[in-house]
Amino acid sequence: MIDPSVKISAKADVAADAEIGPYTIIGDDVIIGSRTRVGPHVVIKGPTTIGTENNIYQFASIGDDPQDRKYQGEKTRLEIGDRNTIREYCTVNRGTVQDAGVTRIGDDNWIMAYVHIAHDCVVGNHTILANNATLGGHVRIGDFAILGGFAGVHQFCRVGAHSFISMYARLPQDVPPYVTVSGQPPAPKGINSEGLKRRGFSKDQIRNIRGAYRVLYRSGLKLEEAMAEISQMAESADEIRPLAEFLKQSERSILR
Repeated sequence: MIDPSVKISAKADVAADAEIGPYTIIGDDVIIGSRTRVGPHVVIKGPTTIGTENNIYQFASIGDDPQDRKYQGEKTRLEIGDRNTIREYCTVNRGTVQDAGVTRIGDDNWIMAYVHIAHDCVVGNHTILANNATLGGHVRIGDFAILGGFAGVHQFCRVGAHSFISMYARLPQDVPPYVTVSGQPPAPKGINSEGLKRRGFSKDQIRNIRGAYRVLYRSGLKLEEAMAEISQMAESADEIRPLAEFLKQSERSILR
């Protein structure tokens, strides 16, 4: 399962049933879990932990140093969960000590070719990052979010769960859960109703989310006023609570 041309550090821990393709390099302090496949010409640098049943395609660079001028060789980490697909030429950097010191990718993500995930990013579960999507440092991506090709997210921004970001969109501020964004400059265009239907949200839940969207983007209320009304809505509708909490926690404010 491991090609003879592979270079694996004596300080690495690779599961016996992992598959490692030709000319791949596995560095110090790399852990690769069971049934994970790493294609040819991949470079993985530690400390990096990769879980089970991941599929990493050729020419990816995983766990290398953060692209941050403040980085001085500190021992920071990358953690990747289970069942992720990471396609060709993706780059995923470790964290920095200016943040938590770790970059994290959850489970069941579909990360397409040429995607860049910078230092200290946190990517949730079941996301899709299409070709050439780029995450600046310290970005947070919620579960089931979708980023179209060439979409770019500014440092420290957050993209909420179940949101949909269209191709070429560049995000200078946070995008709340459920929201669809497109255009240049990017603007909110509604809620990701099709995605919510596919994930089992009921008609009533989608109607409630659409109502909260109208309060936030169509009512003419100031942001603080809209947040107060959405918080009241969340008291009787569980599906609104992630939106209310997201708005309270936003530090860069939201795209509006």
